[in-house]
Amino acid sequence: MPNRTGSRPSADAPEADEPEAGDAEAEFLTVLGQRVRTMRAVRAMSRKVLSQTSGLSERYIAQLEGGQGNVSIILLRRVAIAMGVRLEDLIAAVESPPDWPVVRDLLEKAGAEQISEAKRILSGAAAPGEGPTQRVALIGLRGAGKSTLGRILAERMGWTFVELNREIERENGLSVAEIFAIYGQETYRRLEQGALRQLAERPGPMVLATGGGIVAEPVTYDLLLSSFFTVWLKARPEEHIHRVREQAAKGLAQARMPDSDNALREIRAVLMSREPLYARARAVIDTADHTVAETAGELTGLVEGYLGGNARRGI
Repeated sequence: MPNRTGSRPSADAPEADEPEAGDAEAEFLTVLGQRVRTMRAVRAMSRKVLSQTSGLSERYIAQLEGGQGNVSIILLRRVAIAMGVRLEDLIAAVESPPDWPVVRDLLEKAGAEQISEAKRILSGAAAPGEGPTQRVALIGLRGAGKSTLGRILAERMGWTFVELNREIERENGLSVAEIFAIYGQETYRRLEQGALRQLAERPGPMVLATGGGIVAEPVTYDLLLSSFFTVWLKARPEEHIHRVREQAAKGLAQARMPDSDNALREIRAVLMSREPLYARARAVIDTADHTVAETAGELTGLVEGYLGGNARRGI
């Protein structure tokens, strides 16, 4: 490979270094391709959608994800912008800790006092945490039962039930589908974070049903985890598909029948990429092979156990 001046490597370099450099470059391209594929899957973007958004061919994206050939930094930048991620996150030499994007983004926006407080906490002088919060958030893929179970839990607890997407629609006067179509995913994620911040500051106990992709935005997801007792409603891909089809058959708002040829494969890919993120929730309930009543009972018991004797009626 040419060096920065475009000249060939020095003839004095040991011959053994050449295959080592080649192996390192091949490994870098492989890791780069895996990161692009994972970030695309987390955002539930098909190669076709990424191709249309970035202006690059599906063939180029397939080669990039497969770790094949050299990569233009300009084209890679277009891929990063299309997915709404940082270029440096794609080409980082080593894997960053899971919370690093949150820390980095918050530090960039922090003032002098906030940075000083962060340094105090990181030094080990942090104040003890507060008691249990009377706020529960349900996360999981579409079809996990977040809205159904959230309503049941809120009714049993005597709490307010809120759907985050409905809040976004109410505040902006557009449906989620219209926001995506007109302004794109980046704007939707910004509105999502703003709506969540308002809900986190709203007084009173609450059960919140979130969108499936909320875990893809580090700052938004960290806000959710820190402000709500978060529960992942876990299910098998086949069950997600079945429930979404049931929603579509009943004509529920914004329900869409998935493509039978590709839906299961896409759901599996998205679930696999998001599982490490969903697993950061405070608790997990596996809904596989359980009725709504059984899962609702388990969820209610889980929340009451977490909150202790002050669970019901916001006591």
